[in-house]
Amino acid sequence: MKSSSIDTHMGSVSINNDVIAQYAGSVAVECFGIVGMTVANVRDGLARILKPDNLSKGINVTVGSNHKLVLDFHVIVAYGVSIIAVADNLIGNVKYKVEEFTGLEVEKINIYVEGVRVID
Repeated sequence: MKSSSIDTHMGSVSINNDVIAQYAGSVAVECFGIVGMTVANVRDGLARILKPDNLSKGINVTVGSNHKLVLDFHVIVAYGVSIIAVADNLIGNVKYKVEEFTGLEVEKINIYVEGVRVID
């Protein structure tokens, strides 16, 4: 079980990376143009959307040597939207909300677009 820790004047706080991934995933699916999250390795070329309970499987959380978070998102975007605009929106929202939620600084957010879906 990997976790990130924060040292305070009162002691140490440890946050499991799965908690960070679940929170970041819930923030991501609220962003404009994001249809859903998908698993990190798409073997057969078919990206399937993860259910809300499994959003953390579409995100990889690592802590760099400088104790900053690196988040890798595997997403499916809506057809017809600008991928650059969606990525900028996702990065801005996730960076702000994860830093506020955890108290840890986000160093980098990598976005891997695994598929495009038409929204009905």
